[in-house]
Amino acid sequence: MGIISSSIARKVAMALSGLFLVLFLGQHFTINLTSTFSPETFNEFSHFMGTNFLVQAILQPVLIFGVVFHFVMGFILEARNRSARKVSYVSYKGNANSSWVSRNMIYTGIVVLAFLGLHFYDFWFPEIAYKYIEANPSDATRYYGELVEKFHSPVRTGLYVLSFVFLALHLYHGFASSFQSVGFNNKYARGLKKFAKVYAIAIPAGFIFIALFHHFNH
Repeated sequence: MGIISSSIARKVAMALSGLFLVLFLGQHFTINLTSTFSPETFNEFSHFMGTNFLVQAILQPVLIFGVVFHFVMGFILEARNRSARKVSYVSYKGNANSSWVSRNMIYTGIVVLAFLGLHFYDFWFPEIAYKYIEANPSDATRYYGELVEKFHSPVRTGLYVLSFVFLALHLYHGFASSFQSVGFNNKYARGLKKFAKVYAIAIPAGFIFIALFHHFNH
């Protein structure tokens, strides 16, 4: 029932989960950015995130649930919208009614989801192996070296950059429209939408900068 049966509730749930993921994205970017000017600070932040009970036992599962929930709701909304559309594709003039990004959110979302799957695999499998299979002692200085190593390959770095281009496209429409979906429509709405569009470009561009910085400097 609830979010499954109500179109408005589904959109609100989708928007709220998206906003939650946007907050995480900003936090993740802030930590990664420190690697470009202070390896020690990056190691400290990463060690805290990797060993803190609250982060590992509570926030991390919530994040995983948020990612899965957001994309499942996206697929549900896309399927419902397609089935409810009354105008045929022949006469539907998408270019005249909406932007390319808004019409292709499902596809940019699939690319982002694929990247997240690879990113989780790339992060959690080595972490699980290091901590529990190999039972290595805790090393608060290992994170910077591991990050740099991930950007050694030009193919890996190129795929990383491409994925964040798609994330920027996805965020450019999704982040701004999420405020409207949750009913935020007052004098600050226009300013928030402008902020969302700047954020949608600046944060992915920042991640791309980090990847290229480590690729070309190490």
